Amino acid sequence: MTSIDLPDNPVDLARLQDAVAEKLARVSLDGLSNRELLDVVQDVERSHRRNVGVDARLFVEVSERGAHRDVGSPYPQHYLQHHLRLSAGENRRRRDAAAGLIPMFTFTGEKLDSPLPATAAAVADGDLSLEHVTEIVAMVENIPAAIPAEDKARAEAQLAEVARTLTPEGTRTAGKRILAHLDPDGELTDDADRARTRGVTLAPQDRRLMSAISARLTPAVRAKLEALLVLWAAPGMNNPDDPQSPSGAATAVDPAALAVARERDTRTQAQRNHDALDAMWTVLLETGGLGESTGLPAHLVVTASLGDLESRSGVAVTATGTRVPVKDLVEIAADATPWLEVFGDASSQVLYLGRGKRLASLPQRLALFGRDRGCTAPGCTVPWSRTQAHHMPDWADGGPTDIDHLGGACGGHNRIVSTRPGGWETTIVEVGPFAGWVGWRPTGSNQPWQVNHALQPEKALPERAARTTESGSAVEKWLGCRLPSPPPRPPVPEGTDVVRDPA
Repeated sequence: MTSIDLPDNPVDLARLQDAVAEKLARVSLDGLSNRELLDVVQDVERSHRRNVGVDARLFVEVSERGAHRDVGSPYPQHYLQHHLRLSAGENRRRRDAAAGLIPMFTFTGEKLDSPLPATAAAVADGDLSLEHVTEIVAMVENIPAAIPAEDKARAEAQLAEVARTLTPEGTRTAGKRILAHLDPDGELTDDADRARTRGVTLAPQDRRLMSAISARLTPAVRAKLEALLVLWAAPGMNNPDDPQSPSGAATAVDPAALAVARERDTRTQAQRNHDALDAMWTVLLETGGLGESTGLPAHLVVTASLGDLESRSGVAVTATGTRVPVKDLVEIAADATPWLEVFGDASSQVLYLGRGKRLASLPQRLALFGRDRGCTAPGCTVPWSRTQAHHMPDWADGGPTDIDHLGGACGGHNRIVSTRPGGWETTIVEVGPFAGWVGWRPTGSNQPWQVNHALQPEKALPERAARTTESGSAVEKWLGCRLPSPPPRPPVPEGTDVVRDPA
């Protein structure tokens, strides 16, 4: 291999690396022998793996300096996701890798040892990928707190060494065996370990609008769930395919009716579990057991096109971002009486409060949900249920609590709005194809206003807009047009739970 004098400046090195990758992508491979081709593949892969450590070091440096704030990101993970456009999963993996590979500093400036020194060495050698590191981090996190520190270090070193010759899947298997050796009977795992690893994850909807759930339940939560499923998921109970199926818990139904329904029940146990959860959550919604919120009511809140409701077609969207077929929505509305936002031509709600009230009212939040669907910051996917009503201009700067001066923003994006350099400024876009959308740009810049397509991609589809115009449905008329100041309107009567489009 030819010796190359490389620059010491990180900027020059990064640009050289990019230039090499660009050249390698265009150079002909025709003259290589098979052996040479495989050598190139191996060298490039080694470079990829060494870059795992480079990425980790850069992440820590950006974090410790707070450099992410220079581009309007409130924290490093936000920078990775919204400026480098990494997925949430890749963001998490890089953050975990940085925490494990790179030495940190105490508040007094003392440099700590690397949490995973053997793993860091293997990455530097180009032997481990980011997926390998993720598996090692997961194994170390699952070591019970009662295991001595020297045994934890030995376990990390052993797994990092064997991972040099294993796939990520093989590394995961080896990690499980090491955990089993450290705590073969599970006796060292305590409540703190279980609480640290508890969780329920709801995966994104697939193309069929179905969702997968993965969970790690504490023993107490599992016991409660099993007790409920025994009563609610019994054969014959809560069967949506059987109109005569008893609903609720098995203890409160006629045994004879349940026996007959059981004979008709052809569902699997998994399907009965699903239908039991559906029935329990429906009861919870109907009885108001979720309570009330100062923002949106803690009930099912759905926005849908009036035309789609009339034709029983299309897809509605909930405040948590879930897409529900309108046919199913009609059934939900009959059972749970959700807040259903239907867009018409007028509004009986008071949506302009001026300076008389700082916090957005429930009618305003419902109307904003129909327009914004969630956080309006470019690229953000936080659904409306986790947003705040953001003032434009800010309330402290004299902004009114009026529907045409409000927009959805998650907590992180709401905090980066500032009149100072390094922050972001927002407005309602007045002209162009996205008139009425909330626009964002760096404070004081002349850059074009950026809008968020992540939550409403259908509005950017020409065929969708054409179908909408033909249907004549008010919600399908690019809802985000500039909201005019209407004449004073009377308050909505108590008990009304339908909010109409203020446009």
